[in-house]
Amino acid sequence: MKAKELDKKFDAGDDVSKYLDLAKARRVNQEQRRVNVDFPAWMIHSLDREADRMGVTRQSIIKVWIAERLKEKIA
Repeated sequence: MKAKELDKKFDAGDDVSKYLDLAKARRVNQEQRRVNVDFPAWMIHSLDREADRMGVTRQSIIKVWIAERLKEKIA
């Protein structure tokens, strides 16, 4: 199938996933890399309380807050 035909199907709201090899799909600049950060105990407790309040994991809240701050710096 040519790209124009695929685009037309997608734009029409058709399910085009059967035409894609999702096993090889990846998001550009979204590959995960592990980092280690040491936080003082008071900060961990505060992070955990806020994460519990929001119903997310500690890791999720750290990622969101850092992403928000980085977006502010870029804008």
